[in-house]
Amino acid sequence: MKPKISIIGCGRVGTALAVYLGLAGYKIAGLASRTSESAKKTATASGQGTVFNDPCDAVMAGDIIFITTPDNLIETVCSELADGLCQKRLDGKIFYHCSGAISSAILQKAAAQGAITGSIHPLQSFAPYKHGQPSPFKGVNISLEGDEQAVKSGHKMIEELGAKPFSIPTKAKTLYHAAAVVASNYLVTLEHFALQLLHEVGLEEKKAYEILEPLIHGTLSNIKNRGSSSALTGPVARGDVGIVENHLKKIDDLSHDFSMLYSVLGLSALELAKKQGNLDPKVITSMKTIFNKYTSDNSTKN
Repeated sequence: MKPKISIIGCGRVGTALAVYLGLAGYKIAGLASRTSESAKKTATASGQGTVFNDPCDAVMAGDIIFITTPDNLIETVCSELADGLCQKRLDGKIFYHCSGAISSAILQKAAAQGAITGSIHPLQSFAPYKHGQPSPFKGVNISLEGDEQAVKSGHKMIEELGAKPFSIPTKAKTLYHAAAVVASNYLVTLEHFALQLLHEVGLEEKKAYEILEPLIHGTLSNIKNRGSSSALTGPVARGDVGIVENHLKKIDDLSHDFSMLYSVLGLSALELAKKQGNLDPKVITSMKTIFNKYTSDNSTKN
């Protein structure tokens, strides 16, 4: 028999877990949220689950407890649950949260009462649930960390959701989340930078993106198929100092913040280019000198 699930915090992630774990054959035993209305909506969406006004009752109804509140409330909610249970033993119960930025160590109050703890983080954004929608978990990579039993049980649940589990060390959770931020949020920032430069050329954002899109997809494909260092092309990889210098002069005329960003990225690109083994040491030195010139907080024009 599959373990019973209780969910504390019935927002987008909590609702998605209730719906799709339910469809995978898990019994949704308890639901509790800041407002009873949101918990009732989750019960309706999943077609099961008792709504409890006291979240401690929801905890006692389940074998696996998900705390799916905003990140800044996870520790507080866990502590309130532990205190509300009056030091009642939680042996055998597994507590998870779904934050990407925080490790399972934040669930220490539950662990102190015998609970097994872990975290499960889908590399996915969640929209409000709509009946009949495709599963937001299908094919998604989901990280796991925490106690051995929590990782083992989580691995099975994730596979039954149609997702792809992978484990990370608890101490590495912050770096894992930073990598996700760089890959997603900073990619948006980087492409916005490119779009701003094309705006100066006279192209509106929609048209500019249409022009860049094949290049973006081609680059991602090259990283996947060849690895990051081998995928690097362009003036830094070729050691074309003159082109890089011309770029920076023009960009700095627009904005020193832009030229600083180009230079910081250029220094990282230069490290990748060095791995290809094709650059003359004198070219590397010249490139570094040019990039460092523009990484100062003081504009080169002052």
